[in-house]
Amino acid sequence: MPEIKLTAQKRTLVGKKVKKLRKEGLIPANIFGKKIKSQSLSLDKKEFEKVFEEVGETRIVNLEVGGEKEGRPVMIQNLQRNPVTEEILHADLRQVILTEKVTAGIPVEMTGEAPAAEQKLGILIQNISEIEVEALPLDLPEKFAVDVSGLANVGDEILVKSIKIDKSKVELKIDENQVVVKIEPLAKEEVAPPPAEEVVGEEAGEGAPAETEGEEKPEEKAGTTPPEV
Repeated sequence: MPEIKLTAQKRTLVGKKVKKLRKEGLIPANIFGKKIKSQSLSLDKKEFEKVFEEVGETRIVNLEVGGEKEGRPVMIQNLQRNPVTEEILHADLRQVILTEKVTAGIPVEMTGEAPAAEQKLGILIQNISEIEVEALPLDLPEKFAVDVSGLANVGDEILVKSIKIDKSKVELKIDENQVVVKIEPLAKEEVAPPPAEEVVGEEAGEGAPAETEGEEKPEEKAGTTPPEV
């Protein structure tokens, strides 16, 4: 059995009542799996957070449920978090059979520095953050490390098939020709149009009749009086 242990207690509080558990420093959880009945559990928050930080969602944990004599091999999945505080609100525990293969998503982690990105020649784009594989539970990789230090030019890329994988134990469930990371060209800066020039002179009054300076209108001519009838 896996050496990493996690303790749990059976719980009867469900629905909105689980808020009481959280106030007591507990996390509501469910355990499910092949050939077992789903069950509601509670986990000590501090212990669970410590274990999860070590194993993530890809390693096997030996779950010890209060009142049971034997531990259960489980994987932590589907964490629900508070969208503001990131506090863990609920966890699913998937019980597995160690002699049967399972499918899981393995995280992709970039290592090193891409020269093309450092020299501002292009931008490093990660297209795939998780790769789905099938393997025995204890053979699942913790993560896939992708070294980007060889990406020196725009257009350089790393494909799934370039990642080191023990194919005798792990089967990829994804197209090996998919691009994991690539150097894309920098986006061209948009050039702002020049500011409009201030229009002066006769252009300002274009379309309107212009008056000649000093010209008098007929009714304004000096000394002109209407004729007597």
